[in-house]
Amino acid sequence: MSEKNNFILYFSRADENYAVGYLEKGNTEVVAETISQILNCDKFKVEPAIPYAKDYATCIEEAKQRQETHSAPILGRVPDLSSYETIYVGAPVYWGDMPEEMVTALKEVDLTGKRIRPFVTHEGSGLANIPYQLQELCPAALVEEGLAIRGSHLGTSEDKIVCWVERGKVYEKKSS
Repeated sequence: MSEKNNFILYFSRADENYAVGYLEKGNTEVVAETISQILNCDKFKVEPAIPYAKDYATCIEEAKQRQETHSAPILGRVPDLSSYETIYVGAPVYWGDMPEEMVTALKEVDLTGKRIRPFVTHEGSGLANIPYQLQELCPAALVEEGLAIRGSHLGTSEDKIVCWVERGKVYEKKSS
């Protein structure tokens, strides 16, 4: 299987995070980098046009407001994903959903016929509503089993990530 058939589209935020304090790199970005190393694939980080506050309490209120207004512009454009078969979509869980910036990004691309493998970081909500959001945003794609990593357990989650990625691979039959 050509690993270049995979692409990672993700959103991640550093600064103050719930239960883990201040981070130089967001938890979701760490998971995305691990998946990228396993698959040797391309990735794109969705960046908010209006950065979130550095402190957690203000950030989650900003996230709630963006979800309510469906207003979250992003920097840059999502690359053309037409040549990829599987899209790994990663995000932290904000109020049970993806950050609105991921919704903005997903509305920019056509994922018809793609396999979508969601992964999230959280502190107790698991995958939350994100698989259903993906099905709604990408109705012509196949949303597969997701991966939920508790941010405070990220340091001991590499095996879980590897197992999940390996389970999702589709191998070509060997020719005799």
